[in-house]
Amino acid sequence: MGRAEPDVVIAGAGIAGGALGTVLARTGFEVVLLERENNYPDRVRGEFLAPWGVTELAKLELLQPLREAGALFTRRNIPYDEIFAPSDAEARALDLTKMHAEGLGALCLGHPATCDKFAQLATMSGASVLRGAGAISVASGSRPIVNCVHDGASLEFRPRLVIGADGRNSSLRKDLGFKVNADEPHNLLGGMLVKGVPSRPRDMQVIGVEDRFHFLVFPQGDDLLRLYGCYHFADKSRFDGPDRRAKLINAFGKLTCLPYAEAITASTPIGPFNSFSNEDHWIDDPTCPGIVLIGDAAGHNDPILGQGLSIALRDVRLVSEILGEAKAAGRDPDFRPYVEERAERMRRLRITAQVAARLRVEFGSEARERRARVGKRVAAGQLAPLPASLIGPERLPAEAFLSETVEKLLAA
Repeated sequence: MGRAEPDVVIAGAGIAGGALGTVLARTGFEVVLLERENNYPDRVRGEFLAPWGVTELAKLELLQPLREAGALFTRRNIPYDEIFAPSDAEARALDLTKMHAEGLGALCLGHPATCDKFAQLATMSGASVLRGAGAISVASGSRPIVNCVHDGASLEFRPRLVIGADGRNSSLRKDLGFKVNADEPHNLLGGMLVKGVPSRPRDMQVIGVEDRFHFLVFPQGDDLLRLYGCYHFADKSRFDGPDRRAKLINAFGKLTCLPYAEAITASTPIGPFNSFSNEDHWIDDPTCPGIVLIGDAAGHNDPILGQGLSIALRDVRLVSEILGEAKAAGRDPDFRPYVEERAERMRRLRITAQVAARLRVEFGSEARERRARVGKRVAAGQLAPLPASLIGPERLPAEAFLSETVEKLLAA
């Protein structure tokens, strides 16, 4: 059995793990990343980075590599909706370049491409990235123990710290017995990559509602689009079965409020259509002796807001800063600031997602009237939690997340 004592072992070399591995290796840490996948699959998520997440990427000095990898920036968000004509929606376009200091808007890049880029950067920075690692087990403690199998050999690591970055279904989190809190699932969200829509502006994203369908459209490279549809559990059969990819495209084709619906109808699916339940999961304290969880492994926000990547990159920055400061001072790291900041960040985003779900995934005449009322109130400057998903939850006053603020916003 091979044995090593690196500074840090990171379980998971996806976006969170790869980014953290890169940053730590750059600053002199000996890092080993263990990744189960040999090739990163299309997981139908993790492809939208909100403006506040772009700022986190810039602070980590990881923005330029993604630009070079083909990232696109959406500068406008068009709220196409059944409650007004397409021209009115375009007049209400939100300028995403004004959401944060970088002025770039939101970033869109395929999940596999981002994972590959960060794994490459981690390797170039001096980290060891072991793809195809299996049978990963971790024992917590002041000197944690990590075992795995790689290329047929049994390996043991005794690092100073283990980082759990193995995603939403983290096996490390389960094995170590972290308690996960969760809201009740309230709807389904599914997505798919399509090609053959060359006429659509590449700097525009769409978030809208029509009939019993909440839809989202994000550009990828060339003539590619990522389509998302959000719908009630009661409508699950509408998107089930072996022809579910065609069903999703047909749902977009029926939209009368979306000018590019006909072009999407003529597109070709080039990836799977997978759907997931929408709800928040969180951990009160994502640490235990010798272990820190980050990204989705530490709990994820309701995907209706698309905050996963921004959350993960904030985690990466905070954890890397704590480790760097501790190393420079010659002391053990104190992760309490990370735990406290993350708890409040996730609480605020949880409230924001609850409001978004009320507005986007409740249907019928009453829901339409509510969307119209809230839209006017937000445009007039009424306090609301909704901007948190673009500018970052910490940039709004605490009052924005009070129950009375939400009640006033949604009131008839």
